[in-house]
Amino acid sequence: MTVAHSVELILGGQRSGKSRCAEERARAWLQQPGHEAVLVATAQAHDAEMRERIARHRADRAARAPGLSTEEVPDELPASLRRLGAPHRLVVVDCLTLWLTNLLMPMHGSALDERAWDAQRQSLCEALDASQGPVVLVSNEIGLGLSPMSPEARRFVDALGHLHQAVARCASRVTLMVAGLEVNVKGPA
Repeated sequence: MTVAHSVELILGGQRSGKSRCAEERARAWLQQPGHEAVLVATAQAHDAEMRERIARHRADRAARAPGLSTEEVPDELPASLRRLGAPHRLVVVDCLTLWLTNLLMPMHGSALDERAWDAQRQSLCEALDASQGPVVLVSNEIGLGLSPMSPEARRFVDALGHLHQAVARCASRVTLMVAGLEVNVKGPA
């Protein structure tokens, strides 16, 4: 990624290579003099398995993209993008799926209603449009399977699909990861 202001959305299923792809973008960015990269992590460790998963991701990132710093941002993603955006800094968001989970299916507190969620999605797109530097967003493509049984799960799948469409519209590049392979969906390959 060499464009001063660009947005890339990297989609894929579980273990498709999404995070690795984003880390490779960061590693390439960091090889250029004067460049910085920060990963905005949206995961929250509510149980032992998730704590282990987060620790594994941290170790993998350190090995694959030395110099990639991390900020934990479970819910204030638009504000973080505005704060962190700079021409010399690549911002990697991993991942939109967990950010949405934190807002619509929180472990503690109330879920956002439709109006509040729409405002958050709009705010994210505005932050991406106004970004002063490149942004790579990672998210799970979960809408390829059967429709979930519960109303809450159907709401989540629908909301994630609408979020992906909104982000893809303002992205200069969309990549789909399948079995560790990049499939160009939009923009330069």
